[in-house]
Amino acid sequence: MKLIRQAIVALVVLAGAVALWIAYVPEARPLLARLGVYDALGISPPKASGTGAANSFRRPGGPIAVVAKPVVDAVADDRASAIGNGRALRSVVVTPQVSGRIVAVDFTSGARVKAGQVLAQLDDAAQKIALDKARLVLADAQDKEARLQKLAASGTASDTQIRDAKLTVRTAELAVRQAEFDLSLRRITAPIDGWIGLRSAEIGDQVTSSTALAQIDDRSSLLVDFRIPERYVTRIRPGEAVQAAPLAQPERALHGVVKALDNRVDEASRTILVEAEFPNPDDNLRPGMAFSISLRFQGESYPAVAPLAIQWSSEGSYVWAVKDGKAARLPARIVQRSADQVLVAADLKPGDMVITEGVQMLRPGAAVAVLAADPLAPGQGGAPAPANP
Repeated sequence: MKLIRQAIVALVVLAGAVALWIAYVPEARPLLARLGVYDALGISPPKASGTGAANSFRRPGGPIAVVAKPVVDAVADDRASAIGNGRALRSVVVTPQVSGRIVAVDFTSGARVKAGQVLAQLDDAAQKIALDKARLVLADAQDKEARLQKLAASGTASDTQIRDAKLTVRTAELAVRQAEFDLSLRRITAPIDGWIGLRSAEIGDQVTSSTALAQIDDRSSLLVDFRIPERYVTRIRPGEAVQAAPLAQPERALHGVVKALDNRVDEASRTILVEAEFPNPDDNLRPGMAFSISLRFQGESYPAVAPLAIQWSSEGSYVWAVKDGKAARLPARIVQRSADQVLVAADLKPGDMVITEGVQMLRPGAAVAVLAADPLAPGQGGAPAPANP
């Protein structure tokens, strides 16, 4: 009894497997027809459907029924992605030009400053004394020159004396200018407009020309440096559009332009450094942020086929094309793949028919009959009329 139950279960499983085979393997139906299974069961074999080769079968000696789609031209959408680092449009580290002791600090950390605004003051007592002394020397020299000019009118002063007096006045004027310049160096001013960072010096600190007081950033725009492969060197130009998103805010889309390219390719990484500029009107971007960069380039034109047309073998990808009513196997290197089409490098031209269904029984040179063909892409014309098998 146990053996009978096992046999019944085995028959049910076998019947299910045969049913699945018939449903999903197109070659099953013509094979069953040739073996006389349909005649033995007293049923008619299923008729070929015009919607796909999966619903059709080949009669002995007749052409193989297939479904084909036309080839269209499409342009490869080439993209380059990179990670870049942002920096200010202009950035200056504020340092004194001379050594001295800070006696005043006139800025607040994080404030906006204007070019020429006084940020700090160094002790300038000695420079003021030197300026007063230079002005006294100048005044004395000018008085001496004036006296000699009066004496020259009466003939008691020589031309040499007058010339020496003028030289002394000129020298004294230069000394005054030098003293004024030395005094001006005691004032530390902002070299550019921008936002000043945290200050690192206070009143009473002794500073030198290498002491950094703060950093000013002009972040009205941000410059982002990134690298792309050298194969894009001939395709990218200043002014090209660039898309970016801060890594900390990936949902935020930024639009900028390529500003400059480096003058050489890095030999180690085979990449070139690119500088892009992104406006920052709301001041939400900061120097030092990381950005995801995306560039799109219009590539070359390639034949586009339906994804189902791509077949694989040990030699790589290929497609079956309909040439003069016969199947032709053509190598097809995949260039770009999307959900609805695949761009390939193959010996195909717009309007050629490539087989998408019914490829299981195809051999090079086998006669085929196109049961149905999907419409061509817009602008490519209509599909050929279905052929009768």
